[in-house]
Amino acid sequence: MITSSTLGASSTAGTAGAAGNPVHSGADPAAITVQQQALPAAVPASSATGTGGAAAARPPTRRSRDAARLPPALGKSRLVVVSNRVADPRKAAAGGLAVALADSLKATGGMWFGWSGNIVKDGAPGEGELHVQQAGSVTLATVDLCTEDHDGYYLGYSNDVLWPVFHYRLDLARFESAYIEAYRRVNRLFAHKLTGLLRPDDIIWVHDYHLIPLASELRAMGCKNRIGFFLHIPLPPQLILAAIPQHEWLVRALFAYDLVGFQAEADLLHFSRYVQSEASATDLGNNRYRAYNRTLRAGAFPIGIDVDEFAAMALAREAREMYESMTTEYSRRKLLLGVERLDYSKGLPQRMRAFQSLLKKYPDNVGSTTLIQIASPSREDMGAYTDLRQELESLAGAINSNWGELDWMPIRYMHRNVARKRLPGLYRAARVALVTPLRDGMNLVAKEFVAAQDPEDPGVLVLSRFAGAAEQMEHALLVNPYDIDGTAEIIQQALHMPLLERQARHQKLLACIRRQDVHWWRRTFLEALAGTDANDQRRQVPLLTPVAAEQAIG
Repeated sequence: MITSSTLGASSTAGTAGAAGNPVHSGADPAAITVQQQALPAAVPASSATGTGGAAAARPPTRRSRDAARLPPALGKSRLVVVSNRVADPRKAAAGGLAVALADSLKATGGMWFGWSGNIVKDGAPGEGELHVQQAGSVTLATVDLCTEDHDGYYLGYSNDVLWPVFHYRLDLARFESAYIEAYRRVNRLFAHKLTGLLRPDDIIWVHDYHLIPLASELRAMGCKNRIGFFLHIPLPPQLILAAIPQHEWLVRALFAYDLVGFQAEADLLHFSRYVQSEASATDLGNNRYRAYNRTLRAGAFPIGIDVDEFAAMALAREAREMYESMTTEYSRRKLLLGVERLDYSKGLPQRMRAFQSLLKKYPDNVGSTTLIQIASPSREDMGAYTDLRQELESLAGAINSNWGELDWMPIRYMHRNVARKRLPGLYRAARVALVTPLRDGMNLVAKEFVAAQDPEDPGVLVLSRFAGAAEQMEHALLVNPYDIDGTAEIIQQALHMPLLERQARHQKLLACIRRQDVHWWRRTFLEALAGTDANDQRRQVPLLTPVAAEQAIG
């Protein structure tokens, strides 16, 4: 695996970000927070970077300056970032990916390319207008999509096929042939528009499941640049991945990249087993694989947050006001907290049932413990999400009806967003955070919760073993969210954990998330990408267009 030991990572602290935290920046299923934010029609010249409060006022530290440096191996190359959606990296509200990549984009005069957010009602499939504008030293290039392409590529193949399958939910996948055609068509459109903007020495970093075949389309158009890909969501085991019609075409497309990055070692293992079993790939050692006349390198690069900046946000005015409000209102209660986007991967019904089990098994919590569950709106027009919302509202209502008292409601369930600047105060007021997804690529809420705590009196993190973060954050209380009664027992343990143990666990968790922060993530990936063998095989690339790939597969 490509790890900090092989790449010489440092323990620098990083930059704010919450890729994967939907509540404060509208994260898409890809765990890239900018993906539900439209690029403004014009980028104001006066826009300034910063998060506000204490974080914005702090002068840059030596550590933050070191973190901002580009990997030396990049040389004078320009960084080109490609993701489904694009945001102005100068703006604090742009989201986790923007914050993570802002330094590299600015330092190289880089470009960020993706969908504009515009849906052209009467547009033609496979066509879209290109928009190019400057955001300081960074070029923002975006492409419009017609309704048919958007519905098939984004709502269809990305979110009705790849999202459920990659989260192990084959029962929710809709394998419509029109979806994959739109998915291919949009990736081809993006490649066509991007090719004309590229320079020979650009280094290209493609993000997430929306754009898996982008490199293959670029290669077919003659692109010889180094291209890396990072998957922000989990990669499922071989047999689940193989349930996707034309799964071989999908994985074959990954071999057009020079480096493929995953969030967790488990994902890397699934990839290795798939390519060796299904694609007869040759394991060349050091996580290099040869198949389809291509060699790629793979690695696990767990994404992080900017610990210092998020901790500073907890001391800023908005967060302090939230903290004071919550501690005053709930002065006689112990708070359990869940914060995420409304999604079936997050295990929200199981969490509410575990809380109900807690009340049944441990009556001391009746009247004294409250669960605050924030589930921000997400894809409201899709059936699975409508059903989930109804289930949660019914569960919360039933629990409150059966257990509530005149002066106490067991569950405060809110289906709305919470401002990002107020979140650290909410985290800090909670005795226990419940981060219990059924499956998650990383889940940065867990890391934000730790960063926001008072080290003298920290809260306790209860974390699903099926979140990518669990591989790093072993000093959290790990649970199986499918085990309702077992989760209730762990929550009870968290509520009654002695102060010294809470402090010790928090100290170790904080050291962990500092070691592999957002700057470490960016730097190690780009160093690994820049270090891929320039003469390995990029000039021996097969034309992996959809038609050519299908013919090769037979």
